[in-house]
Amino acid sequence: MTTHASAAHASTAQAAQAAGPLAGLLVIDLSRALAGPHAGQMLGDLGARVIKVESPGTGDETRSWGPPFVAGSDGENYSTYFLSCNRNKESIALDLKSDDGRETLTALLARADILVENFRTGVMDRLGFGTAALAELNPALIQLSITGFGHDGPEGGRAGYDQIVQGEAGLMSITGPGPADPQRVGTPIADLLGGIHGVVGVLAALHERAATGRGRVVRTSLLSSLVGVHAFQGTRVTVAGQTPEAQGNHHPSIAPYGLFGCRDGHVQISVANDRLWQAFCAEFQLDSATPGLGSNPERVANRQQTIAFVEAAFRDSDAADLLARLSAAGIPAGKVRNLTEVYEWDQVRSQGLIIDVDHAALGEISLPGPALRFFDVDASGERERARARHEAPPTLNEHGDAIREWLAAEVAR
Repeated sequence: MTTHASAAHASTAQAAQAAGPLAGLLVIDLSRALAGPHAGQMLGDLGARVIKVESPGTGDETRSWGPPFVAGSDGENYSTYFLSCNRNKESIALDLKSDDGRETLTALLARADILVENFRTGVMDRLGFGTAALAELNPALIQLSITGFGHDGPEGGRAGYDQIVQGEAGLMSITGPGPADPQRVGTPIADLLGGIHGVVGVLAALHERAATGRGRVVRTSLLSSLVGVHAFQGTRVTVAGQTPEAQGNHHPSIAPYGLFGCRDGHVQISVANDRLWQAFCAEFQLDSATPGLGSNPERVANRQQTIAFVEAAFRDSDAADLLARLSAAGIPAGKVRNLTEVYEWDQVRSQGLIIDVDHAALGEISLPGPALRFFDVDASGERERARARHEAPPTLNEHGDAIREWLAAEVAR
């Protein structure tokens, strides 16, 4: 399939830093807040050129979400929330209600490979960029649209924010210490999964386009992204006829699997089968055939007895000693780290999960990095094929002039 002209003429800076499977593709990111921006960021991490279109003056609403804010050299305050989901992007400010804004966006979309938007249903049509109009403008364009509760159905037009959807999708009912105290997940998981599912759909559409030459509309929602990861909790409802409830830090179908107290804190263990149970009991001189605890179904049915059995064995030991013994015995185990400890962990840095970028106003800053790594493999072994560098989240309209100059050159071709 012929590559879009935009891809062949990406800016020198973008070409230098675009190392990844999607290098050469152009993404127009009209989204704001988190689900869409997270999808756009993932596409940028994979090497695509991502142009973020923002409202003049204010930009993406997350630019004002805080504290925390960090003071820049230009006297502006920068939201750490915005910094979390907009790396590897360029920014242009466009008023989409003006002739200039619509004309510039039209020129961008005519040259794009992928559009990301998360407006409420009907907004793109009112702006003059509905799915049919975009397909006519650029038949090869892949349109990713993310909504809160879906694009159709009895509540299809409903606005969706992460915590609201966590509640509506049942996630809060199975999270927390018990059914009387529902809890949200500590990250905006509905938004993040919405972005991830959106990228999966885009990648499938790109594969299809390689054969057909035509784009496709890809739709997902925060609701569908959470229901889609109910996993065994979902089949407890649909197959077993149960209604799962929150039960704290212990697995509903495996025991012992959860957080257990010890002398100086807690450790987590996962005894996922009876072989591990026997190894666990041997390490701590326990009777694996204790009545009511001999098999996993028995231990699940007698959960409180199981917890007390394990914590009695842990009571006089410190967490560090327990983790060493559990590791030696082959029992999956770990501690609970706070986030500062996570980002100080050598294992995290070894996986490329912290990246250093040079921000236009903040200077050198560190950000959480992408979750994927790529390797070339031949007879001599594996070689990681990493990006030459990552780009910092842009300041508002940071690349506006450069993008307009590039578009003018494209039109003149």
